[in-house]
Amino acid sequence: MTSKNPSKNPYSVIHSRHVTEKSVVLESLQSNVSNPCVKKCDSPKYVFIVDKRAKKQEIADAIEQIYSESKIRVIAVNTINVKAKSRRVRGREGVKAGFKKAIVTLQPGDVIEEKS
Repeated sequence: MTSKNPSKNPYSVIHSRHVTEKSVVLESLQSNVSNPCVKKCDSPKYVFIVDKRAKKQEIADAIEQIYSESKIRVIAVNTINVKAKSRRVRGREGVKAGFKKAIVTLQPGDVIEEKS
């Protein structure tokens, strides 16, 4: 996938990794061999918080640019707009901001390594 807008900063499109229990399960699907239902899932999936106006192609290009030293190839991008939720703090009503998250499917065998 080639970038159509080279001046766009990939870090303005991708805000952060979204690490939850469900996203960790998605990452480990390709290494799970005990469950026959998920044994066929050989492509790793990673979840990111992205800019609300970002398109799927921009997200894929940004991921490939950020992890270019690992030579990662993005196969598919699925996006979800998470709605804002109302919160109550010390008796006052407020709103927790909504966000957009992207589930990125990589080519089989590709892995995003965490830097410590």
